[in-house]
Amino acid sequence: MEQIEKEAIKEASVEVSNEFKTLIDAQDLDSLKQLQHLILGRLQDGNAVLSHFNEVSENCFAEVSGDFSKNTRLLRSMKSDLDYIFQKLRSMKSRILATYPDAFPDDSKQEVHDQRPDLEMPL
Repeated sequence: MEQIEKEAIKEASVEVSNEFKTLIDAQDLDSLKQLQHLILGRLQDGNAVLSHFNEVSENCFAEVSGDFSKNTRLLRSMKSDLDYIFQKLRSMKSRILATYPDAFPDDSKQEVHDQRPDLEMPL
């Protein structure tokens, strides 16, 4: 009984596939296959180019990452040095103004505000 059902299912599937074959033109299928192969080739070429670009980028980054970290440390050190210098200058100016009120012109008696942007804050 199972054998008969399996054969009936197989015959039905063959019949359905034959009906589908009559709905679609063979030339259209060949044209679709050619277009798919063309697209596949272009995608593979694109992937190869991107892979090569990624390898080159990785190598370049490996070459310059040491310099980046060294320069970052240098800039942070310079920033802290400059902050210290500006702090000392403000302190010296306030002591001079306290000792000699006429040392600076009248318009400079106002407290000087640091207008430099904070580079550590995200944009």
